[in-house]
Parts: sequence; structure tokens; C-alpha cells
Amino acid sequence: MNFHYSLRLLCLCLASFFLVNAAAGLTAAFVSRAAVRMAEAMRSRSAARFLFAARVLPCALAVGAVLALCVPSYLWLEPPASSERIGWACLTFALLGAAAWFGSFVRAARALAASARFGRAWRQAGRETVLPGESLKAVIVEKDAPLLALAGVFRPRLVVSQAVLRSLSAQELLLALHHENAHRISRDNLKRLFLLLAPPPIPFFRGLASLERCWAKFSEWAADDEAVRGDAHRALSLAAALLRVARMGAAPQLSFLHTSLCAGDQDLSARVERLLRVQLVHAKPLSRTLSLTFGSGGLGMVVCIAVLLAWPATLPSVHQLLELFLR
Repeated sequence: MNFHYSLRLLCLCLASFFLVNAAAGLTAAFVSRAAVRMAEAMRSRSAARFLFAARVLPCALAVGAVLALCVPSYLWLEPPASSERIGWACLTFALLGAAAWFGSFVRAARALAASARFGRAWRQAGRETVLPGESLKAVIVEKDAPLLALAGVFRPRLVVSQAVLRSLSAQELLLALHHENAHRISRDNLKRLFLLLAPPPIPFFRGLASLERCWAKFSEWAADDEAVRGDAHRALSLAAALLRVARMGAAPQLSFLHTSLCAGDQDLSARVERLLRVQLVHAKPLSRTLSLTFGSGGLGMVVCIAVLLAWPATLPSVHQLLELFLR
């Protein structure tokens, strides 16, 4: 495989990714309000999963199209000795695709670097111990700042300041830790990394930001629900913990890859109101119709991909489209 052959393949992959991601992403942005309304009819955890899937689906479809169709058809049907040149349209779309990926990688690298920097500082300034009711070790930091967070992506750990330990009662601290542990079990920090890595439909386009904000809101609600488990007394204690930590002052600036009990939460009042009315807003059951819709949609997508790959004329047809695109 010579250099020009590989370069054409790379340009076709980037250009194809950009077009599929742009088409699917703009469609997702157009239906984002409807998606949020659908999520409001679900359980908090189901709503968070649904919105996360809606946000990363355009990128997943684009990557799947490149790996399942573009690359195999090119390697199978494009002769290595071909001397075709790359057209301006293909090159432009390839540059846009490269720019989208570059921006995503930069955002993710910055967030990972900040997370690692905070982690080193906390380990050096704090001490590890096992908190009551927790099986995992937590880092206790000698700070007056209101800090209670889940730090790290692949091996997350709890970070708690002495000020929070002094301010919360035993029950409040236990429920706050259960809240963060719910984030750990659902791997919300890893999902945040995927959100950073998923390129926007068009560079600098923020049309999918509403899905990300709503996902963050429902993930917090889901962690609250899993911590209180429908118990009104536990809900009251967690609401008190939220208010106590919020009233301690400004929380330290954390990485996007950290989940904190209160820091950066623009929906604190709504969370407290939900907890105070826990019996009224107890997780709504997902309707049978919506369940069948999501299940049928996922099954339909799998069937479509299988049919496309099994159809003998698929790869030659894709190759013909790539030939036109390359010019």
C-alpha cells in the first residue's frame, strides 16, 4: 500500500465521516427538543441513557459507516496502482472532518490533563481512608472549600474535604457518598469523556449542547433517586446535605471529567424540590409504547446494517459513490 493510495483512503474516510456525522448530527439537533420531552416521561436513569445515546449516535453512525462500508469497499475494489487525484470537494470535507476530530481530541486531552493534575495534587495534599458505609478508599483533603466529588475516569475515587466532613451529619454524609457512588456505578465520568470525544456535526456548532445539558441534569437526578431509593427520610437528609454544601461557599473549579455533589450545578433548586416531594416525583415508569419504540429502533438498526453488509452489491455501490466523491 503506497503513500498516495493510503492518503486517498484517509481523505475518503474523513470526508465520509464528516458527511454522515453532519447529516445525523443536524437531524439530532433538529429533534433535540422532542427528545428532551420524551426523556421527561421516563425514569431518570432511563432518560439519562436515552439522551446520552442521542448525543453520541451521530458519531457512532459515522464511524460505523466508515469502518463497515467505506474502508472495505476501497481496499477490496480500488486498485493499488490507481493514480486518481483527490477532488476539491473531497479534500474540503476531509479537512472539515479532520478539524472536527482535532477539536474533540484537544478538548478531551485538556480535560484529562486537568483531571490528572487535580488527582496528583489531592493525593499529595490529602490522605486515603475508608469512609463509613463505603468499601472504596476516599481521599480526604485538608481544605475549607466545599469539595465532595468523584474524580477520575477509568478508576474513579471519592475526594472529600475536611470542611464537608465537619459540616454534614453521619446520615447526610452517607447519602452524599451514595449519590457519588451511583455516578461511579453508571460510569458517568467515562460518559463525559465520550461526550468530549464525539465531534460536533460541524466545527464550532453547538446545536447538540442542549442534549448534553439535559443528560447532565438527568444523571444527577438519577444519582439522587438511587441514593434515596424512594425513602422520604433519606430524601430529606440528602436535600439537607445539598443545601449545607451549597451554603459553604464557592466550590473549587474542577475538571469536566469530575462529578461533584453541587459544583457547577445550575439545577440545585429543582433537585432539592424533587427530593422534598420524593413520593410525588418517584421515578416514572417508562411507558410500554416508548419501550417498544426504542427496542424496535435498535433492532431495526442492527437488521439494516446486517442486510447492507450481506447484500453483494453494497460494497461495489459504495465504491462507485466514493469514485464520484473522489473526483
